[in-house]
Parts: sequence; C-alpha cells; structure tokens
Amino acid sequence: MKLLIKTILILVSIFTITLLLIKFTGILTVEDIKEIFTNLKSQPSYILGALIVLFLFIDLFIAVPTMTIIILAGYFIGFELALFYTTIGLLSASLTGYFLSRKYGMKVLDKLSSNEEQKQEMTDLFNKHGVLVLVLSRAVPMLPEISSCLAGACDMSLKRFLFAWFLGTIPYVCVITYAGSISNLDNPMPAIYAALGITILFWFIWMVFMKIDKRRSLKEIN
Repeated sequence: MKLLIKTILILVSIFTITLLLIKFTGILTVEDIKEIFTNLKSQPSYILGALIVLFLFIDLFIAVPTMTIIILAGYFIGFELALFYTTIGLLSASLTGYFLSRKYGMKVLDKLSSNEEQKQEMTDLFNKHGVLVLVLSRAVPMLPEISSCLAGACDMSLKRFLFAWFLGTIPYVCVITYAGSISNLDNPMPAIYAALGITILFWFIWMVFMKIDKRRSLKEIN
C-alpha cells in the first residue's frame, strides 16, 4: 500500500508541475485553444480533428485542460466527429501510458523500492481495484493518466484495461461532446451543467465504493 501511494504521489507531482508550468508561463491557455480552433473552423474538419487528437495525446506528458478541449470539439465540429476524434486522442494517450509503463514501469518501481513483497502487494492491490479506478478516473484531473500508467506497471491485461477504459470513458465523452455541440460561446450553460453533472456522478459512485470497501475491510479484520 505504501509503495502504491508513493508511486501515485510521484505521478501526481509530475503532472502538477507540468500543469503549473503551462499555467504560469502562459504557453497554452484556454483562450489560446479557443483562438486556434476558431481560426481552423473554416478548414476541413479533419485538420481540426487531428489537432484535437494531438492536444489530448500530449496530455499524457503535459497537462492540458482536457474537458475544455472535449467541449470545444463538440462545439466546433459537432457531436459525431467530436466523439470520434476525442476518443482517438484519449485512447492514444492512455494506451501510450499503459505500454510505456508496462515496459519501463517495473524498472522505475525497482528504484522506488527494493522490497519485492511491497511491489507484489501494489500489483495485487491495483489489479483488485484497478477496473473501478479506471472506470471512475474521469472524475479527477490527472487520474486517467495516472491509472493508465499504473495499469501498465502492475501488468494488468490489455483486454481488462481496454474494457475498463471504454466503460468509463465513452459515456463521459458522449455527454461532454454532446453538451459542447448544443452550446455556444454566448450560451455555455449546457456544457457547464454536463461537466458538473458527470463529475458529481463519478464522485458519488467513487464515495459509495470507498464506503463499501471500508466496510468489507473491517469485516475481514473482525
């Protein structure tokens, strides 16, 4: 458990540092993204689609406002195309994190801990709860990237990873892209309501799971 928490904290720190760098250096702001999308609106949709995929892919390495990009995708290219391109972008980032961590994750863990029992405990713990973590990860910023990396490092099967990823991500992307498609810059309320609603829903499910898991743990102790 300690190694899992330590690994999560390190990953959170890395993503937070990149987020702060982006925010305070002003390299890429929400207004910049809006301006870029506006300038490309008259171009063929695949050009803007490719940019959406790129933005969502680099979120694995440099924290970007993912939900904002998904909402804007729905607004600028419509629900169907936005759903297609945002799914590709998010999936490419998650799969890259998964495969990189599967290849190099254990080497990193070896540097964090030489205790084989701790590493096995971390692997067993994530594989026990990892599906639910992946399903609900969209409720928390940075958690989708972190959980994808942990899935690879803990050797979760690709089939299980993809099942959990699609189960959690597709409904989220459908809601957010649709909300963006029926919103506009003068009336962003549908997108705002959708963003708040799905985040609250995921948080509620997460809290219910934590309570159930806590009760189960207490029963096992007793």
